[in-house]
Order: sequence, then C-alpha cells, then structure tokens
Amino acid sequence: MKKEILLVWFGVIILTSNFFPVSALTTNEINNKDTEIKIGLYLLNLGKFDIATGAFTADFYLSLKCGGICPSQDFEFMNGRASSFEKIIDEPNEKFYRIQANLVSPIDLKKFPFDNQKMEIIIEDKKKTINELVYVSDMKETGFDESINFVGWNIDEWGVSIREHRYETYNETYSQYVFEIPISRITINSVFKTFLPITFIILVMLSSFILDPDKITTRLAMVGSALVASVMFHVSLANQLPPVGYLTFIDKFMVLSYFVILLSFVFNVFLLELHEQKKDALVKKLHKYTEFTMFLLVPLLYLILFLFFL
Repeated sequence: MKKEILLVWFGVIILTSNFFPVSALTTNEINNKDTEIKIGLYLLNLGKFDIATGAFTADFYLSLKCGGICPSQDFEFMNGRASSFEKIIDEPNEKFYRIQANLVSPIDLKKFPFDNQKMEIIIEDKKKTINELVYVSDMKETGFDESINFVGWNIDEWGVSIREHRYETYNETYSQYVFEIPISRITINSVFKTFLPITFIILVMLSSFILDPDKITTRLAMVGSALVASVMFHVSLANQLPPVGYLTFIDKFMVLSYFVILLSFVFNVFLLELHEQKKDALVKKLHKYTEFTMFLLVPLLYLILFLFFL
C-alpha cells in the first residue's frame, strides 16, 4: 500500500514539473506584451540650432501603439519641454500626437569649424519603470520629412535607439526612446568663412621675406600688421562660440599662426640687428636661405596640423 501511495505522489510531482514551467513562460510572454509600447516618431520640421547652448526646436508626430489596452500615458522629454501638445488619435490601443518641443543637446566643438553635432529627442515615462513599461521602436511609423531644410548644416542619416536609464539614487530603471539627428557643417562654408581670411593674412606676411634686406623696417611693419590682424580675427571667432574648457581646432590653427608670425617677427628683428652691426654678408646669406624656404615650411606646418589634430 505504501508503495502505491509513493508511486501516485511521484506521478503527481512529474506532471506538476512538466506543466508549471510552460504556464509560467506563457504568463511572462503575456506580461511582456502588456508592458511593451511601440513608439514611432515622424519629424516634420527643425528649428535653428543654437551652437552656444545646443538648443533647438522640433515639430513631429508621435505614435504609440499597444498590444492590448494602452496604459495611461504620462511621458516627458528628458532634454527639454513640449511647447505645443495636440492629441489627434485617442483609441484604447493607439495614441497619436502632434508635438512641438524646445530641446537641448550637448555640443562638442573640439573640431570646430569641421564639427559634427547630434540633436536628440529623448522620451521617457514619468512614473512607470522598466518593469511596467518598455518602449519598442516602430520603424513603420518612424521617418524624416524630405522637405526639412536645415540652413548652414548637412543633415546626416537619422537613427533610433532604445536604452535603459538608471537612477542610482532611487534604485529605479526606466525605458528611454531616443530619436537621433546627426548634423555636420558645410565644409565649403567653413573654409571660406573661417580659414580664407587668416590664409591671406599669412600669405601677406610671407611675402615680406621676398623684400630685400635693406627694406627690413617695411618687413617688420608687414609682420606686425599680420599679427594684429590675426588677433582681431581670432577674437571675432571666439565671440561666436561659448566658453569651453578645451581648445577647438580653429584655436589650434590660430596658435600655429601666432607661432609662425612671431617667429617671422623675431627673425626680422635679428636681421635688423645684424644690419646695424654692419654684417651685411651674413644678412644677405640668411635672406637667400629664407626667401622662398618659408613658402614651403609654413604650409608644411599647417599640413601636419590638419593631419594629426583634426
């Protein structure tokens, strides 16, 4: 009798172990569907990007779709605030909005004026953690209007990512939806507006080396004028940018320009001193070595700067 009871209990245990995991897996799958929200964003327009603060405006459609009945929506923009909020569709399993938002993205000016920036629209629920709500990208409802024209910038290929945002202080993790719009400066504008003026200043300074040594005072005047013009141009560029804790590429370019101009000024002062000491033979020899050499040496220095510091 005892053996029969043991066999019955053994059979019950086997049946229980076979059925319960399947039931638990099905429940988890159902729970995952209940917590997932498909989110799509169609960008309609972009406002001016402020390079000093990283601020910009965005106008877009936002689509939210659920497998069942959507939970109450209370999302927010983690990098800004909505200035206009219009609900177009309000169905149990679908929400559709037209939103205009004022947003801010971090800026990186290390390669200015050849810098690339990234504008982001970051959406996160205010209350529901990742255990209650998970965003899933809905690429069918996501896009970028072809009519968008962003003056002064090239708009590169946009992208979407879903990531987790952890709040260590509150021991909570939230799901985040991120729509990324990479932008880059128009190269020809950067060259003509930033580098062309200082290039002509350097060329005028280098032309002083062609003058004969007896015109040393004229050479000094040309180099001194180039130094003043370079400083004023650099100041005007610096006023266009926010104060940052690092050197931008244009800063490095200007530092090299200062070095070249200062070296030329010191060299001409040295020639003047030799001329005063009646060492004309040495003056003519140095002038001969540097008359055209500087036209090769200086461009080489700038080429090194572009190759290793850009």
